[in-house]
Amino acid sequence: MRLDKFLKVSRLIKRRTLAKEVADQGRITVNGKVSKASSVIKVGDELGIRFGQKVVTTRIEMLKETVKKEESIMMYTILKEERLEKVEPEFIDDED
Repeated sequence: MRLDKFLKVSRLIKRRTLAKEVADQGRITVNGKVSKASSVIKVGDELGIRFGQKVVTTRIEMLKETVKKEESIMMYTILKEERLEKVEPEFIDDED
């Protein structure tokens, strides 16, 4: 199954076009490698998805073309959620 379709069907990302945009921005990894929306995924793969300042790591448990909303959470297991630390810009001291 394509990565963008899985993200939509599993409801990790609500729309397939949005899933494609996020993948094209390099914010999704499959098994540690940055992946495109067209990447083929399989059961057991680990996805890392960056949502703003948060990274969610999930494992794919099931692949289905269509599922009900209640069943969509069975398609993956959340392994961890971590916040990225904000990088504070360094101030340049122009007083010389």
